[in-house]
Amino acid sequence: MNSDLVSEVKQRMRLVLEVLMNDLVTVRTGRATPALIENVVVSVYNGTTKLKIKELATISASDPKTLVITPFDKSILDELQKRILEANIGLTPASDGNVIRIVIPPLSEERRQELIRLMKQKLEGGRIMIRQVRHEGMAEIKKQFNDKNISKDDSTRLEKEVQKVTDDIMASIDAMGEKKEEELLQI
Repeated sequence: MNSDLVSEVKQRMRLVLEVLMNDLVTVRTGRATPALIENVVVSVYNGTTKLKIKELATISASDPKTLVITPFDKSILDELQKRILEANIGLTPASDGNVIRIVIPPLSEERRQELIRLMKQKLEGGRIMIRQVRHEGMAEIKKQFNDKNISKDDSTRLEKEVQKVTDDIMASIDAMGEKKEEELLQI
């Protein structure tokens, strides 16, 4: 039971980390990445079906500044183009009848600073969620001790293990933030 508690805390923290990573990918850098548009929802086939772009087309980066979207069904090309424009993500798609190309515009210094602030808010949100998981883990250890299910030594050891897991995850969040900030500052 004792190590189960630590592994449960670790698993919950990893889930938070995964959600945070997926969230950070959507913060646009000056670089072309499929994550910028893959989750845009498109109504296709006379509005009867709603699917994400990644389910309707292959998305690739032909170079660091250009995304190429190749739909599986050419008849939805116009609808894809329309939805990307309506997604209000600051990207302008251009179609040649077979594929859609999106040239990623360079970021202004002001926009870079805005995106860095947004990224830092997202990171802080992740840290808060991690601290919440840690708090719940510590409360469970205290409860186990008070219910006489674990000894004082076990309680202390488990608290140290939970704190170590927390420190490791926080270090990962900091590293992700530094990497993303570097990407945002690249010209």
